[in-house]
Amino acid sequence: MKPIKKVGIKGYGAYIPRYRLPTKDISRIWKGSGREVNEEKSIAGIDEDSCTMAVEAARRALVMAKVDNLGAIFVGTESKPYAVKPTSTIVAEALGKRRVLASDFEFACKAGTEAMQCIIGLVGSGMIENGLAIASDTAQGRPNDELEYTASSGAVAYVISELSDCIAEIEYTLSYVTDTGDFWRRQGQEYPRHLGRFTGEPAYLHHTLKATGLILEETNSKPSDFDYVVFHQPNPKFPLEAGKRLGFKESQMLKGLLNPLIGNTYAASALLGLARVLDDAKPDERILLVSFGSGAGSDAIILRVLNGIDEKRKGHLRIEEMIKERIEVDYSLYAKFRGKLKV
Repeated sequence: MKPIKKVGIKGYGAYIPRYRLPTKDISRIWKGSGREVNEEKSIAGIDEDSCTMAVEAARRALVMAKVDNLGAIFVGTESKPYAVKPTSTIVAEALGKRRVLASDFEFACKAGTEAMQCIIGLVGSGMIENGLAIASDTAQGRPNDELEYTASSGAVAYVISELSDCIAEIEYTLSYVTDTGDFWRRQGQEYPRHLGRFTGEPAYLHHTLKATGLILEETNSKPSDFDYVVFHQPNPKFPLEAGKRLGFKESQMLKGLLNPLIGNTYAASALLGLARVLDDAKPDERILLVSFGSGAGSDAIILRVLNGIDEKRKGHLRIEEMIKERIEVDYSLYAKFRGKLKV
C-alpha cells in the first residue's frame, strides 16, 4: 500500500511512566525465579491510565510538529479506561480539538500501527492535512502469570502530514492477518489469557516473518537496504530471533529494542522503539517497522529519514531521558497502582 500523495511524520512524542518494578521482586512474591526475561518494567501510577498517557505523548508530538489543525485523532489501545466510551474523544477534548474525526483502535498490540495506517490513508488521499496516531497501554498481567513479568506501561504519538517540513517519509506499508487465537480476553474478564508457547512460532514469528517478507518482496528490498529494523517486543528474545531468521544483523535491531529496559508496552511497543530510533537517526537512513498484534496480524512500514529531523529534535524529550528518570517500587505498590488488590 502506497499513498497517492507523499506522506510523512511531522512530529512525535512519547511518555514512559517514572515508576519501575524490578522483575526480581515479582519472582520474590510468587517464587518464580527463572521467569525474569527482562530487568524491570515501567508501570503507570495510581493517577495514570492509557488515556492520560496518550494525552502526554500527543502534546509532545504536537510541540515538535508545530501544527494546530488536526483532521483525525486515532488511539490504539487494549487497556482503555472505559469498556463503553471512546478514549479518543477524551484525548481530543484535552488537546482542545472538537472539529475532528476521533476513533479507537483495538487490534491488540498492533492497534497503534493500525491507527497510523489509517491516518496515512486519510492524509494520502487529501481528505485531511494532518492526523494524530497514538498508541498507549498499561500493564495487564494476571498475578503470577508470565505476562506479569513483561506487561508494562507507555505511550507514543505521531503526527502524520503531507510531505512538507516532515522528519521522515512513509514510503510503503502493508498488513498480514490470520485467525490465530494465541491471546484473548472475553467480555467481562479482567485479565487476558494466552496459550503459552503457542504465542511464539504460529503467532508472533509467523506473522512477523510473513509481513516482513511480503514488504521486502513488494518493494524489491533486502535486509541490507535498512539502517534500522524495529519489531514488536513481547519479550527481548522474539524480535532478535525474527531478525536473525530474516537476515538482519543484530546491530540493525539493538537501537529499537526497549523490552529489556521497560518491558512490553503492548500497542506502544514497536512505535516506542521507532521513537528511540528517530531520536538519533540521520537523514537518508531507512527504517523498517513491523508490529504484531495477537488474534493475529502484523503491519509493516518502511520509512526514510529526512533532512529536517535535526532542527525538529531541538528541545525534544528523548526516550533515553525518560528511561533514566525512574522511581523504583516494590510489588505491593505495583499491586496498589494497578488495582490488583480488591477491597
